[in-house]
Amino acid sequence: MNLLDYLRIFLRRSWIVALAVLVMAGSAYLFSRAQTPVYRATQQVSVQPARNDFGLAETLRILLRSYVIILDTDANAQEIINRTQVDMTPGDLRTATTINSDPTTLVVSIAVDLEDGPQAAQLANTWGQLLVEWREQQNSDLRREDRIQANLLDYPGWGQHRPNTRVNVLAASVLGLLLGGMVIFVLEYLEANVLRASRDAERWLNAPVLATITTET
Repeated sequence: MNLLDYLRIFLRRSWIVALAVLVMAGSAYLFSRAQTPVYRATQQVSVQPARNDFGLAETLRILLRSYVIILDTDANAQEIINRTQVDMTPGDLRTATTINSDPTTLVVSIAVDLEDGPQAAQLANTWGQLLVEWREQQNSDLRREDRIQANLLDYPGWGQHRPNTRVNVLAASVLGLLLGGMVIFVLEYLEANVLRASRDAERWLNAPVLATITTET
């Protein structure tokens, strides 16, 4: 079969692909709309050495990951709950919170995912304040030039994190396109031995058709 034959097959059965895309995209849209929106708020904390020293900066990059581990504990989660008076357990709060560090920018990011956007922002900000207070406590025993300062970068905004309806519909449409193509392939494979026209016979016999018999009505 040449490219033109494949094009004819696709055009003849294009309704299958269109139906598959429509069903998959529609299902994804309805599924996304049925879900409860979850909002994400992210607090960024800048961690900087008190002096511009290469050795101190490299040490800080190594220690940055340990700050994440120290911050992400049940005890700190309980302290956040006590300060904000939210109705959550430490385990629930830690599940909703993602803490990461970036050694290239020396920034700790604290993301909180909740169904209540303003509350997520409040919790993320309180997590950041806890890190700043811990660094201030650690600095009290250090010389000024050896201190590591932590500062909050803006109050966290919040936006819908999931479901992402647009992405879900797009992914489902691509899946529907592939599924429709597979259905067409299977149908053509099952009907490969069915001769519908003279060109099918020529292709199957590898010989020209000299004449055809028609049925008169």
